[in-house]
Amino acid sequence: MSCKMNIAFLYIAEAYQCYHGASIALELAARPGVNVVSYYNDPETPRHLERIRMAYGTPPVAYRRLRRSPPTRLMQSIRILGMFKEMVMRDNASELDQYDAIFTLEDTVASARRLGIRRPKLIYSPHGFGDRARGFDARAAAFDFVLVAGDKSATRLLKSGLVTAADHAVIGPVKLEVSARLRVQHRPFFKHQRPTVLYNAHKAPRLTSWHKFIEPMLGQFGRQTRFNLIVAPHVKMFRRRSVSVRSMWEARSTDTIIIDTSSDRLMDMTYADAADIYVGDVSGQVYEFLAVPRPCVFLNARGVQWRDDPNFAHWHLGDVVDDPKDLLSAIGSAPERHDFYRARQEIFAKASLGDRSAGAAERGADAILDFMGRSASVR
Repeated sequence: MSCKMNIAFLYIAEAYQCYHGASIALELAARPGVNVVSYYNDPETPRHLERIRMAYGTPPVAYRRLRRSPPTRLMQSIRILGMFKEMVMRDNASELDQYDAIFTLEDTVASARRLGIRRPKLIYSPHGFGDRARGFDARAAAFDFVLVAGDKSATRLLKSGLVTAADHAVIGPVKLEVSARLRVQHRPFFKHQRPTVLYNAHKAPRLTSWHKFIEPMLGQFGRQTRFNLIVAPHVKMFRRRSVSVRSMWEARSTDTIIIDTSSDRLMDMTYADAADIYVGDVSGQVYEFLAVPRPCVFLNARGVQWRDDPNFAHWHLGDVVDDPKDLLSAIGSAPERHDFYRARQEIFAKASLGDRSAGAAERGADAILDFMGRSASVR
């Protein structure tokens, strides 16, 4: 490798993570003396990276498909089983070990040292803003430097002893900045001008509201004339399902209901921007919606005792529904009850999203270069 600082951006998981990190790669690639290469596992990733690059108007950058051994290819061919991220890292360990730093949005990369990747500094940026403990996993301690959006994440990581004051930085919401760059004027989604409800179910099997609520929701919305509905679950919910399964669900869309299982709009905040009321369960995407405070309703499908549980802190930002029969009533009341929640939404959104002024990607690049400079000085 050359004498430049060489940084690998490692997209080891699905393409949706591009929206949380690609703009930092573009910012670093524009800095003198920095060489950036983006490695990807999901074959859909380059299209999303190019979409973001074109929105920023930057010169082309290098993308490389991660090598996959025959056993890895075989396992990945069984789509429903996933990306086999550790196997892919092992297949590419010798090449990745040549870099000065590896940036990732995926905590699986915490196993890099065990897999033989020892030379690079490991830099991690969690891909979300949520409250669940999953976002503050002990694996964060395996990274040399951590970037987070807001003070909420920084405080939880510090209190858990997973980071120190010196090895993390708070930079603001990269995804919101990217989404603003990508924002385009869409024709109206619905022919009837009514308030739009966004249903954003998470994929977590033990917490998702999908299985309990989706059929009652579709039935109730199909029989009313007050609202339009966008059903936009977490993009990974259907990522590993067949085209026929996704098409079956999307075919149930109507003039007043959109069901989307796979489009770019699940990733780039198009639906969050378009909606008037949020309905969800445990997805951190609620904070993307609350960048502009609006009414929310949360679905407790498993009888969770949530009130004193920090993993469900966002359920204090709207009414909580336990029974599907109460769903439409709660949604109908949400706008008039919003004044009760607005101030709390603003406080929580600020803590989760951090500094929303322009330049989150620039702040991320600055923090990485500062950390790398400090690391070099103590070698």
